[in-house]
Amino acid sequence: MNSLLEQIKKRRIALKLKQHDMMLRVGISRQQYQRLESKGNPRLDTLELVAKGLKSELLLIPQEKLNAVLAVLADDTISNSGPSTGAPTKPSQTGKEQCNPLADDPWQGLQGENE
Repeated sequence: MNSLLEQIKKRRIALKLKQHDMMLRVGISRQQYQRLESKGNPRLDTLELVAKGLKSELLLIPQEKLNAVLAVLADDTISNSGPSTGAPTKPSQTGKEQCNPLADDPWQGLQGENE
């Protein structure tokens, strides 16, 4: 898995944002943001601001649930990659999805709730 700072940079690029744009979205200078992406050790509140500016969420995922979450995210990426227009497509109901309880609720049990 990529480091958090690499993920932040990839997300910013995917949203077609420049480091300067983050100043307007997050309220930190371009230099501060540049430092964060390159070698930063940001505070938690700064990470939360950056995540919000990138239309993302910070989550702690228990290690024992990590593979399940990654599988759901990978499946979502595959099933929602539409035609060349980039429009998402509806996933088809296959036998695999019908017997997979995570298909209905991918976050089921992540916070120690009864499954």
